[in-house]
Amino acid sequence: MSFDGFGEYAIDFYDGLVADNSKTYWNANVRTYRDDVRAPMEALLAELEPEFGDGFGKGKVFRPHRDVRFSKDKRPYKTHCGGVIEQGRGGGAYYVEVGPAGLRVGGGCFHLATDQLAAFRRAVDTELHGESLAGILDRLRAAGWTIAGEALRTKPRGFAADHPRIELLRHKSLYAVHTWEPDDALHERGCLDRVRAAWRQVRPFNEWARDHVGVSELPRR
Repeated sequence: MSFDGFGEYAIDFYDGLVADNSKTYWNANVRTYRDDVRAPMEALLAELEPEFGDGFGKGKVFRPHRDVRFSKDKRPYKTHCGGVIEQGRGGGAYYVEVGPAGLRVGGGCFHLATDQLAAFRRAVDTELHGESLAGILDRLRAAGWTIAGEALRTKPRGFAADHPRIELLRHKSLYAVHTWEPDDALHERGCLDRVRAAWRQVRPFNEWARDHVGVSELPRR
């Protein structure tokens, strides 16, 4: 199956789900989700995987149901559809998402386990790898990307407050995102070119994460 864009009603489906996040709405509109959202997302990842999967793995679409076991927010369904090509959380990820905000792409370290965070800070602490990451992020900002992630308010233990890369060292997660509001291109094959070009821009960040952070060796909770 080739990717020809997300379906005509993809955004409408999620606008409705935001307004009525219920099993009744989901069951009444699940065919729209399958045809206009999930099937195109699977096709998109399948076409991008040959270029971006080497060293990162196969593409997957995230499940639509939220994990509400430990959350005060008991809404059962996610209000977007995300897909990713990654070897494991934290070690670099090619991410794409469709939802009410439109099309969103991202890359980097969306989650860092304890051992990954230690590896991240060791790399950032060195002038060679730390300056390399700083330059990658500067180029992404200049290209219109937003650099985000959870960060400590104070310096991490063991590092000087005047460390030249203290802002990077404060991060507990670090990633880049770029968003396009809903437009006609979302429903056309040109959407594939948009994601591919963006992922090429974020590739140096992902490769840095793969090489210097890698996959966590700790068991998933």
